[in-house]
Amino acid sequence: MSESATSPELTARVLVEALPYIRRFRGKTIVVKFGGNAMIDDELKVAFARDIVLMRLVGFRVVVVHGGGPQIGELLDRVGKETEFIQGMRVTDSETMDIVEMVLGGLVNKEIVNLINAHGGRAVGLTGKDGGLIRARKLEVQQPGPENQVPEIIDIGHVGEVAGINPEVVELLESGEHIPVVAPIGVDEQGTSYNINADLVAGKMAEVLGAEKLLLLTNTPGVLNDRGDLLTGLSPAVVNDLISDGTIAGGMLPKIRCALESVSSGVRAAHIIDGRVPHAVLLELFTDQGVGTLIKGAGYAESVGA
Repeated sequence: MSESATSPELTARVLVEALPYIRRFRGKTIVVKFGGNAMIDDELKVAFARDIVLMRLVGFRVVVVHGGGPQIGELLDRVGKETEFIQGMRVTDSETMDIVEMVLGGLVNKEIVNLINAHGGRAVGLTGKDGGLIRARKLEVQQPGPENQVPEIIDIGHVGEVAGINPEVVELLESGEHIPVVAPIGVDEQGTSYNINADLVAGKMAEVLGAEKLLLLTNTPGVLNDRGDLLTGLSPAVVNDLISDGTIAGGMLPKIRCALESVSSGVRAAHIIDGRVPHAVLLELFTDQGVGTLIKGAGYAESVGA
């Protein structure tokens, strides 16, 4: 039988499989961190925008937090600004921070907003400065010194961490069926701007909003065991064991720790999903198999009918 002849049946099966998930999560807040290849591949960007619009149309309250590291690096290269990294973080002087704000709060944020709106959504772009959304504090980076000596504190400039989130502006937009799209720029009590890791902002946003789910898009399939098999449905205790035995290491650690912190603070589930897969968000939310690693919080229910 040809593909065209079977496609209506396949479509029906997909919709039937999705229905319990739509019913369960309708009215719930889902925070999605958008980053990695999904942000730089045109087809993946369009697929992501359509996913977000569909989620909003079926009644999910969706908040998008995005990164933009490659775009920042590209513009810095174009203007001849050298970049230094310390412990994986970009040293950000005042001139670099101006470019970070231009890219994150302007170019990248507005591109995502435009894509979502072009596919039928009602997205509104924000930075942490809008409505006092993200209060920041300067991140202190410690450089280990010789044994028994106090670690050295390294100044990496306008790189911050989340001191607090005021969700009022996001909640107002959600109540009007808008989709907030947040650039991870915060401001301290003196009005100084800071660039903050987007995973951390998404995690804190999910905590403060009492989100049902936190989704972190990555350039990997998720958490893999030593045979390369995808691991999912993990409890925090199991995740900590996988960290201890070295199964989870390297670049996956910061995302895993962000996910663990969110579920320990009341988010029902955190997902680390492969943003290189078209429609990864919908596949993770609306299908039994999913496309990533699910980490279960204390309030997570096993059955979609729960």
